Amino acid sequence: MLLSDTFVARFRRNGYVIIPGLLTDTEWTRYASLVRDAVLRRTRRDTRPLSEKSAYEQSFIQCMNLWEDFPAIRPLTFHPKICQAAAELLGVQAVRLWHDQALFKEAGGRRTDPHQDFPYWTMQETETITAWIPFDGTTRDNGCMGYIPGSHITGVRRFVNIFQAGKEDLNAQARDLLTGDFVYEEVPRGSIAFHHGLTTHEAEPNTTDRTRAVHTMILFRDGITRSTKGRHFAVDRAGIQPGAPIASDVTPIAWPLPAGRLPEPPPPMTDLLADVPHQWLASGAFPEPGPAST
Repeated sequence: MLLSDTFVARFRRNGYVIIPGLLTDTEWTRYASLVRDAVLRRTRRDTRPLSEKSAYEQSFIQCMNLWEDFPAIRPLTFHPKICQAAAELLGVQAVRLWHDQALFKEAGGRRTDPHQDFPYWTMQETETITAWIPFDGTTRDNGCMGYIPGSHITGVRRFVNIFQAGKEDLNAQARDLLTGDFVYEEVPRGSIAFHHGLTTHEAEPNTTDRTRAVHTMILFRDGITRSTKGRHFAVDRAGIQPGAPIASDVTPIAWPLPAGRLPEPPPPMTDLLADVPHQWLASGAFPEPGPAST
């Protein structure tokens, strides 16, 4: 076992936990630089100031599947200690990658609205977890996360469309999730926050003059099946049918790595996304993902 029983118990009780020491100082510095460079390259054509972006875009810059086109980031996304920690927190033998993504909250960026992650994903079973890696650490001033402890075990799986952030009906969508008080967790540099896919969470606005840089990996139990509702590139690219196990080169095993080798990326998305609006291509998601189950 990599983790102590204390960390595992805390995660299973609260739905989130903060763990130090999974990356070395050298790794921390190297990957911070690589992810920042990747985000700059992905967004280099977008010169809009924050004020001209949608409310959702003002919450964060989102760049998905960096592992596919930036090989130097692949060892971070499939880092053996991080992925093993995720498996131990979930209590499973193996985990697959749903996707990775950078979430950069710009200086002046707005609050990220309360939501659960799981309803965005077309999965039936719920053993899912996100590793959230803030390269400079997070504070109440720069956009730290807030969680409702224990919300992952309340049974709510409500789709809250934060892509429509800023609209009045968003609060109504989220109302059923707000059954407790948020606990805001500042994450020191060198620590990684993990949260369950059903944990209700939000993030504070960034009132500093520096971007909050975060890289995340969404991981799920090997053997989880596709739900009967919704679309998502992670299953549609590989032609995974409803009810079938989600297993392909789009969602490779992240831990334990077969033969210790990093996965090779799948063919790039092309015709599959021909009918998807440009703004969704930028994030990697499909419109109207819908709840995974109701």
